[in-house]
Amino acid sequence: MATTPSPRSSTSPPPQSSLRRVVTASMAGTVVEWYEFFLYATAATLVFNKIMFPPSDDPLTPIIAAFVTYAVGFVARPLGGIVFGHFGDKYGRKKLLQVAIVLVGVATFLMGCLPTYAQVGFLAPALLVTLRFAQGFAVGGEWGGAVLLVAEHSPDKSRGFWASFPQAAVPIGNLLATIVLLVLSRTLTEEQFLAWGWRIGFWLSVVIVAIGYYIRTRVTDAPIFLEVQKQVEQEEHVRYGVLEVLRRYPRGVFTAMGLRFAENIMYYLVVTFSITYLVVNEVNTAEILGYMVIAHIVHMLVIPPIGALADRIGRKPVYFIGAVLAGTWGFFAFPMFDTKSPAIILLAICIGLIIHAFMYASQPAIMSEMFPTRMRYSGVSLGYQVTSIVAGSLAPIIAAALLQRFGSWVPVAIYLAIAAAITLVAVISLRETKGSSLHELDRIDEARLAEDADVASARA
Repeated sequence: MATTPSPRSSTSPPPQSSLRRVVTASMAGTVVEWYEFFLYATAATLVFNKIMFPPSDDPLTPIIAAFVTYAVGFVARPLGGIVFGHFGDKYGRKKLLQVAIVLVGVATFLMGCLPTYAQVGFLAPALLVTLRFAQGFAVGGEWGGAVLLVAEHSPDKSRGFWASFPQAAVPIGNLLATIVLLVLSRTLTEEQFLAWGWRIGFWLSVVIVAIGYYIRTRVTDAPIFLEVQKQVEQEEHVRYGVLEVLRRYPRGVFTAMGLRFAENIMYYLVVTFSITYLVVNEVNTAEILGYMVIAHIVHMLVIPPIGALADRIGRKPVYFIGAVLAGTWGFFAFPMFDTKSPAIILLAICIGLIIHAFMYASQPAIMSEMFPTRMRYSGVSLGYQVTSIVAGSLAPIIAAALLQRFGSWVPVAIYLAIAAAITLVAVISLRETKGSSLHELDRIDEARLAEDADVASARA
């Protein structure tokens, strides 16, 4: 016989002090994860292409090889999202987040211990790929848990604002990685930096991991999750996990993928490929890292206000603005890079990250509002991370290959414009969820489960 949906009442919003503690814990771990992830991204362009692969007369060839190993992390991310999502829906967001932060920390520290191609030949890139896979696996589980920890604690009317803070932690992590590499590159000679200096940034991750892990021990999962967790344990017909979310909420998963597509491609064109483009055009490495420091600060500052804007005018209008502007960025940014003017280059990068923020800031709220609590971790992780295989992981490789093939930035700009058009389709199909209740979403899900149980019982 069917189970009657539980009359779950809307719980009152948590105290501001409690919510801020949850936000801090979520951000602390995300800073760690993305410090280490972006450290690799920058090192792939500045270091690994020179010491981990066979030398080449074409400067773009080893860079593309380094980007291929960089892409391995993106391939691992969906697997991490699936595994962490499954167990995160069963055991809780907090526990899985603690596992993720330790795993990515160990992988990153070991990267700093790797031998070079000159020392061990092809074993060097093989070990690099293995550790990159472990790093990507952990990061794949991080995002869903971090944003849900905040989203599920947040009031309905301000979920866009509060849930945007873990997104703002990403540029903070990137900022720390850039600052570390900038300091090392400016205090050491190029020979010292390539010989051993780059390793320091990877070893410093131990300190940051310890701080992030401790902060995450100070919070608990949201009441709404604890309620649903008890229900899942008590009722056999209530399932969770990737297969269940694909069976019951395929539209949510595919819409999330479409929303993610242009956002993910644009981000890695702005923060990764732009470094390659500027290096090939003989802009000083230290100058480029300086531009990135300022740009990451701008990115961090604009994300929460844009998240609040999504609470006021809606998720769709904000995302629509970002997708439309993303399609134009390449056509004016690369000519700005070609000027080699520091101010104009910096402006192009900052504009790119501001446009990106219009898509990025509201993602946690949008995706949280697509899935019921019992499968939310699996749903958001799947929609967010699978797209990275064909979007962010390939974006620097495709862009570098297009630049190598055509000797022009125009095909790269067209590539981004096509991606933006795909995301616009997803935005148009998106259901507006501004101010929606997660409890109401769970009640609807429970009613559907009850109907299915009734049908199954009648057929039996």
